[in-house]
Amino acid sequence: MTSRSRALILSAAAALLFPQSRLPAASHAPVRGRNGMVVSADSLASSAGVSVLRRGGNAVDAAVAVGFALAVTYPEAGNLGGGGFMVIRMAGGESTMIDFREKAPAASTRDMYLDAGGRPIREKSLTGPLAAGVPGTVDGLLTALNEYGSLGREDVIGPSLALADLGFPVTDHLARALGGEIPRFAIFPSSMKTFTRKGRPYRWGDTLRQPDLAVTLRAIMERGAEGFYSGDVAARIVAEVKKDGGIITADDLRDYGSVERDLLVGSYRGYEILTAAPPSSGGVLLLQILNSLERFDLQRLGWNSSGAVHALAGSCQRAFADRSEYLGDPDFVQVPVGELVSKEYSAARLADFDSMRASPSARISSGDPSLADHQTTHYCVADRFGNVVSVTFTLNGLFGCKAVVDGAGFFLNNEMDDFTVKPGALNMFSLVGGARNQIEPRKRMLSSMTPTIVVKDNRPFLVLGARGGSRIPTTVAQIIANVIDFGMNVQEAVDAPRVHHQWIPDTLLYEKRALESDVVRNLGSMGYVLQEVEVTARAEALMIDSAGGWVLGGADPREEGYALGY
Repeated sequence: MTSRSRALILSAAAALLFPQSRLPAASHAPVRGRNGMVVSADSLASSAGVSVLRRGGNAVDAAVAVGFALAVTYPEAGNLGGGGFMVIRMAGGESTMIDFREKAPAASTRDMYLDAGGRPIREKSLTGPLAAGVPGTVDGLLTALNEYGSLGREDVIGPSLALADLGFPVTDHLARALGGEIPRFAIFPSSMKTFTRKGRPYRWGDTLRQPDLAVTLRAIMERGAEGFYSGDVAARIVAEVKKDGGIITADDLRDYGSVERDLLVGSYRGYEILTAAPPSSGGVLLLQILNSLERFDLQRLGWNSSGAVHALAGSCQRAFADRSEYLGDPDFVQVPVGELVSKEYSAARLADFDSMRASPSARISSGDPSLADHQTTHYCVADRFGNVVSVTFTLNGLFGCKAVVDGAGFFLNNEMDDFTVKPGALNMFSLVGGARNQIEPRKRMLSSMTPTIVVKDNRPFLVLGARGGSRIPTTVAQIIANVIDFGMNVQEAVDAPRVHHQWIPDTLLYEKRALESDVVRNLGSMGYVLQEVEVTARAEALMIDSAGGWVLGGADPREEGYALGY
């Protein structure tokens, strides 16, 4: 019996044994646009992107505008001091990935976050400039603009400069986020100066002006990447870093460069999947999970039924086990990407899958492929020309390392925690790291970001991504399955409650209302340890209805996301 036949029989058996969950309650209708769409975590950023589209800019122009606007209006994750990945598909079919992931400073050492006994010192890789990698966002956005955009820097940075200079009303979400961090901001005078009102928290409706950030944005607008990576802004970054024990130097900033890489290309039930390649682990995980899920009849099993969740959890466990062993920066280590994302390899990984029992993570190790990122934000853009862009960028933790560059107005990241501080140790997302992801000078740390484009009949169909560290690729996989397997529209697919398993810890997380009580009991009897959580991850997506001529936006209510079309 072939492994595929076995998987189909198992899924049919599970459908008979386990009752199906009902689909989630109806969502509000997707936002519609005839000429373009921007979906992001913030209404002002989405508006900045649509204003660029209205002026004749393409999706890349708008994506760059949204990125700079989020650096102003969404400082918990939008950034100039972090990094990320941009996935682009142009109307003619050309596709690419801009890798602007942060890099380890040249003075980094493998044991820089260990004590004398070789034990990780968690706070050193999380708080303060020593936790920061060399920022990549500015170079990445401008590289995309130069190579694939059609407008100038003033056109795309102008909206964010105005927001920083004139200010904008603080939302309830931003007020709560800033207020909750004041005890950690208090370590850094520059953070208190920038994001409190003389020590008092900002309230909903207050106007937040950021004159220092406006100066930085003007320098970038006038001088391009040099306005950030050299001159006054770079000097301020180095001064801030040195003041608090960091190691980023002027040479690190001057030498930084984003990289254009080939995308990962896979398929799921006849749809083409374009997603991020290493040093993001997200795309590899996504394709591994989808390859495994393709071997099950999810529609027959039913949305979030015991059988469907069991199939997803088993697929995720095996993919995350491989992540720990095989993934890292391809410029430094050999990554067997082709083998890992092959359908034959996924079939082999499911050989020990038991349809009736959970697979204890302790018994799941990495496979043999030779046989075949907490605060991130995502946004999507489609234009009237047929171009689409999917962008995920991040500071890693909420407000990064908590330190604002004095006089420049932006937070530095704490991405060094995404390296393997010590093989086998857990990072802030409880991910287990392997040797391929250990710290080396100028190396890019592994990420979970998964900006993705789904193509149907050689046309863009679905553009999506998420925030939530290790929970990103599992979220993207579930939204794709919600659309393709369960026929949901884009808003329903984003709204639907989600589950998550990442191998270690051996716990199946589920959002409230994701699983019915009988499904929870069934999964518990199968051996799963379950934990209900408020949110697994937050996602933004758009869908293109080629037949009807509409672009449909699905913003995530979990983060007050905002879809805007025209």
